[in-house]
Amino acid sequence: MRPSMSRGLAAGHGRGAFRAQNNAGRGGRGGGAFRAQNNAGRGLGVRGRGRGGGRGGANGRGGMRGGNKAVIIPHRHEGVFIAKSKDDALVTKSMVPGDSVYNEKRISVQNEDGAKVEYRVWNPFRSKLGAAIQEGIDNIWIAPGARVLYLGAASGTSVSHVSDIVGPTGVVYAVEFSQRSGRDLVNMAKKRANVIPIIEDARHPSKYRMLVGMVDVIFSDVAQPDQARILALNAAYFLKTGGHFVLSIKANCIDSTLPAGKVYDSEVDRLRADLLKPAEMVTLDRFERDHACVVGSYRVPKKQKTSP
Repeated sequence: MRPSMSRGLAAGHGRGAFRAQNNAGRGGRGGGAFRAQNNAGRGLGVRGRGRGGGRGGANGRGGMRGGNKAVIIPHRHEGVFIAKSKDDALVTKSMVPGDSVYNEKRISVQNEDGAKVEYRVWNPFRSKLGAAIQEGIDNIWIAPGARVLYLGAASGTSVSHVSDIVGPTGVVYAVEFSQRSGRDLVNMAKKRANVIPIIEDARHPSKYRMLVGMVDVIFSDVAQPDQARILALNAAYFLKTGGHFVLSIKANCIDSTLPAGKVYDSEVDRLRADLLKPAEMVTLDRFERDHACVVGSYRVPKKQKTSP
């Protein structure tokens, strides 16, 4: 098992505050203040632990076991919930009750007025965003009403949970290049009015510029060597000033000859060069080997000095 690492950007580097916190427990938040420890001379903050394991339970679905009575409580990330039972699970409130996207477990809860509400178990072994939440990431910036551009949507597993989170007042522009995965994505979107599937190459955002409006958040999970550049290109087209991004980094896709930590450092440097300001990173090794998730902001307006 890989030990936890914490490589924070020390103030002396003069590159802005990049927060890193050790993940001392499953999904723990860690301390609120920035804790920096220089490692390998780069000062990159990393939180996370462990190695990628199995796919989470029988048939790769993970989540809660059947027959358990669950109590649903809100997660600190708005629109995300926790099903408290013998096996606690991350869940989202289903936009399409009765429908399963990837054979995930569904939990029905009866409200005080007698109405039933359905929640879908979010398997972190099949979702980088779900894994990042489990590892205690401080902000995902995806919330009810948000406009999200999702790059690398695949067949729509994670997109469906993002759809649940943003709800009917939000929208998810889901970009996927593979025709095969795209068919599944389109079929999923037929039942979800807030998902707009786009079968196109994320490396060429000009090809879908007429379909996507300005967005609040970009989530990028594109397994390409130029992952940071693809994010920056799309941000230039679609991400509002002061908006946020969540980037899933797959180290082996970028350079399989270097240690994962050095690859993360290099990608963060590339983000900074394109007006993207990383604020936090967690490693996802407990769920996906040699993966990390970086969260930050774009074109952050400078604070104006107030005259005395």
